[in-house]
Amino acid sequence: MKMDLAKHALAVFGLTLSLLSIGLPVSAQEEVTAAEASSAEEFAPAALTGDFASAIVIDAQTGQVLLATNADERRQPASMLKMMTELVILDMVDEGGLKMDDVVKVSAHASRMGGSQVYLKHGEEFTLEELLMALTIHSANDAAVALAEHAAGSVEAFVDLMNMKAATLGMEDTVFHSVHGLPPGYGQEPDLTTARDMATLGRALVRHPQALGWASVKNAPFRDGKFILTNPNKLVGKYRGLDGIKTGFTAPAGFCVTASAVQKGKRLISVVMGCHTDDDRATETTRLLTYGFNAYKEVTVVPAAGTPTEAMVGIKGGKVSEAALNFGSELKVMIPRNLEERIVVETEVPENVDAPLPAGAEVGEAVVKLGDVELGRVPLVLAETVEKGNWWHRLLNKK
Repeated sequence: MKMDLAKHALAVFGLTLSLLSIGLPVSAQEEVTAAEASSAEEFAPAALTGDFASAIVIDAQTGQVLLATNADERRQPASMLKMMTELVILDMVDEGGLKMDDVVKVSAHASRMGGSQVYLKHGEEFTLEELLMALTIHSANDAAVALAEHAAGSVEAFVDLMNMKAATLGMEDTVFHSVHGLPPGYGQEPDLTTARDMATLGRALVRHPQALGWASVKNAPFRDGKFILTNPNKLVGKYRGLDGIKTGFTAPAGFCVTASAVQKGKRLISVVMGCHTDDDRATETTRLLTYGFNAYKEVTVVPAAGTPTEAMVGIKGGKVSEAALNFGSELKVMIPRNLEERIVVETEVPENVDAPLPAGAEVGEAVVKLGDVELGRVPLVLAETVEKGNWWHRLLNKK
């Protein structure tokens, strides 16, 4: 059903809900509206300088941006691109198109890949899981090609799948031309992306437990222990809570890493691109993650699905003229510390909806803001079933 949404700011309600959620006192005189909040710049994501060309830190649960520096600058991702190779394969496994114990036969093309590799030989056979481990732990380019050919028939077909997945995830500034991230050869085009898009990709990948399991491994045996897979991410085992995700390096890209870490139950994802050295990459990542974990605080705005709101929606053709709304899900947001009282909730609901509708039907959204900066959204749903009225109800409740 298409509805023209009329936006209604419920500033007092929004503040009241927020303060109740975080356990602070509420007074009728303590109204804070979006207009009273300072400019958007005051609440915009932080921007730090460092030995990187671009960087970002996001909340993995909501995608909320906590820090961004040149986050939309397009750059080559190097081997961070392999996160998409892995994601496409893992999604195919989840959907039943592939199995972890599938036997993958190495082609001549895969055996000739340079750079980081596990020295696959033409005609060798490995399980899909073994090659995924080589891809994720050792960043093996030959494994990436072998997996792509097995999954899609050719590298070119697999790259199409990667770009389709990027579009689905909203990675608007990304284009892939390879499955490994090596610099383009003669007549080839470079892979291009942004720190923001890599964070989006990382957020999708960490939903796969296997991905984090492999990314947090320092070393693992390959070929029955005749070869040892080595993780190039020197932060694994050294930074508290860090469990991935993927490093990258080429001369055009510089040193890059998409990292994931959990502290006090909160997962953050950071990306740095264009660092000068491996040490710089590690140092800047620890700076960004530490900043995010300490400068921001998680605040519960909606404690649970079904929490009542003070918002109402008009009913057309029903037994009643308006109906109460509940929040459709819980919502937690990350905000700069000591700014809890500045949160405002705005509702976006239509002027009216047509009866009948069941309880729980989604009819709008609540938008959580800090100043002009949107922190998150949550559905607004009908608190009770709305029944269709008879001619007398329809006459009385005509909209």
